Amino acid sequence: MIRAIALPVMFLTSAMIALAADQSSKSDEPGEFDIEPPILKQNLSDELAQAATPDGDVARCDKKLERAKRNAAGAERLWKIGVLAKVEVEQRALKAVKCEAEVASARVAQAKGTVAQQETRVASGETSKQELEVAKTALAETIEAEQKAVAKRETAELEFAEANLRRQQRLLKLGSAHKSDVTNAEEKLAELKAPKN
Repeated sequence: MIRAIALPVMFLTSAMIALAADQSSKSDEPGEFDIEPPILKQNLSDELAQAATPDGDVARCDKKLERAKRNAAGAERLWKIGVLAKVEVEQRALKAVKCEAEVASARVAQAKGTVAQQETRVASGETSKQELEVAKTALAETIEAEQKAVAKRETAELEFAEANLRRQQRLLKLGSAHKSDVTNAEEKLAELKAPKN
């Protein structure tokens, strides 16, 4: 008797659930995840405002450099306790060096803009040539700093590529890597060693 009543009740509830699910999916009202909250002014970062200014690029690169330095600083300790792989430590250090080169390049661009402004002011008679010479001297110093940072980056990239090649060769001997991994590492190293135009 219970089976005779339970079977129709079960079919009826299944049909009602299927009908309710079908109606809710066809409704014009948005579902739980269909609505995105509006973007509020206080939620926008200051980076958007700074990006429009010449100093914004330098500030953005400085923030990126500080983050990279913090990540690289704790990486060695994390490697020693077994949380990170050695390759991750090397990549974090390389990223910090690359960020230093980006900051130097952004400072050179900023200094070039300052020199251009000073040249137009001298041409219009607003400032003296001495201020222009000071700006040109600052530009020369930032260019020299950029060249050092780029050389440091290139050296770090080369060292990382050499270490990666040695690592891939050892892994191939152990059977944990493929010949293509070693070939890719060799190509990357050759690309970095190739003379640049």
